[in-house]
Amino acid sequence: MTGQNSATASKSIAVTGRGETAAAPATAPEAAPAPAAARQGTLLAGLGVVAFSLTFPATAWGLESFGPWSLVAVRCLLAGVIAGAFLLAGRVALPERRHWAGLAVVAAGTVVGFPLLTTLALRTSTTSHAAVVVGLLPLTTAALSALRTGRRPSRAFWAAALAGAAVVLAFTVQQSGGALSTGDLYLFGALLICAAGYTEGGRLAREMPGWQVIGWALVLTLPLAVLGSASALAAEPVHLNAHGVLGVLWVAAGSQFAGLYVWYRGMAAIGVPRASQLQLAQPLLTLVWAVLLLGEHLSPAAPLAAAGVLVCIAVTQRAAA
Repeated sequence: MTGQNSATASKSIAVTGRGETAAAPATAPEAAPAPAAARQGTLLAGLGVVAFSLTFPATAWGLESFGPWSLVAVRCLLAGVIAGAFLLAGRVALPERRHWAGLAVVAAGTVVGFPLLTTLALRTSTTSHAAVVVGLLPLTTAALSALRTGRRPSRAFWAAALAGAAVVLAFTVQQSGGALSTGDLYLFGALLICAAGYTEGGRLAREMPGWQVIGWALVLTLPLAVLGSASALAAEPVHLNAHGVLGVLWVAAGSQFAGLYVWYRGMAAIGVPRASQLQLAQPLLTLVWAVLLLGEHLSPAAPLAAAGVLVCIAVTQRAAA
């Protein structure tokens, strides 16, 4: 969103010091990260959550100047150019062939799918209603990660995750007046595809530096972004203003590259399930930005919801994965 490789291995795969993979006993428990690494990983993942919390308000700003397809295409193009420049400056070698399929999943989920579906949803949904997706994303990511890796978080972890998701869901639905928007199908589709991208990106970040995971995923979409930008900008009207320019610059450089860079580094250090639970705070942060940047009204219930979510985060961070 300093490359690093996590020493933590999945239940069925061990990563050697040379970056190679070797079979590990199916019953081998997952090693817990060292305290210093855990603190650093939590901080990095938390910075990613802060960056992501600004995505919906920045997208709303971007839609003041661009159509939804233009905004997503330009966002991907700018982020891909930034990522390509970093990869070239670092003279980073091409990923191994076995990594390309996973990078394609990351690109489909976090680079194209989630931005496109949420941008389409925000044409009719408020930022507070769209935050329902973010509230449910940690639980979905943890579930997909368990299916993908074979790990099984503890009952305390799942109980706290479910409680946190319930608090966030109830709060965000209350904020939107209890009504379902026409963008709900887009939002739920974005939820599933982004969770898949996060899960695969977290797995890859154990075998290659996290910034290279998102970097190569962005570069992978560059041809599509170039074609999409040319087509969308010709078909949709563009009315540039300060909000629109700042919005597209943030979603490209802040959310799409820098945010995912620190997010994947954090996931590699503390694991996908624990990192994903930090996102329980994201909807509440998004609502704060919505008030400060978009002038939306914040319910008096916000402090109570914030306290409940923080308790759930504390429990999931302490529960054994």
